[in-house]
Amino acid sequence: MLETDPFGNFLLTGYDYGTARNWARIGLLYQQDGMWQGQRVLPEGWAKFVSTPAPAWKQPVYGGLFWVNGDGGWNVPKSAYLANGAGGQRTIIIPTHDLVVVRMGHFRGDRAGMKALNAALAELMLAVPPKQS
Repeated sequence: MLETDPFGNFLLTGYDYGTARNWARIGLLYQQDGMWQGQRVLPEGWAKFVSTPAPAWKQPVYGGLFWVNGDGGWNVPKSAYLANGAGGQRTIIIPTHDLVVVRMGHFRGDRAGMKALNAALAELMLAVPPKQS
């Protein structure tokens, strides 16, 4: 579900509501380089664009509309990238492990939730082996 901002504009970078399953499907779409059931949904190269650090940012933490793990701040490989939602909602795409992680959250407890998520991601990386090339 998409809503407008207070001025009636569809931003498409916020005011987007979905279930954990909805966000996981979006993450899988990116994980599969924009392909869904054998059909191209996103332009070729789009997943690469959003997961590549933006050259204008001093730290390698933002790409094309997605956040990237270029500084290793998250306990996942540096090639991982994520959509950050309000209140701690995250959709994390981890290409090296063929994995998508979704975390739903609320504003209250967001900081504690992010610490717990990062700790859980470290454990997950130990439990899920990288995909075979």
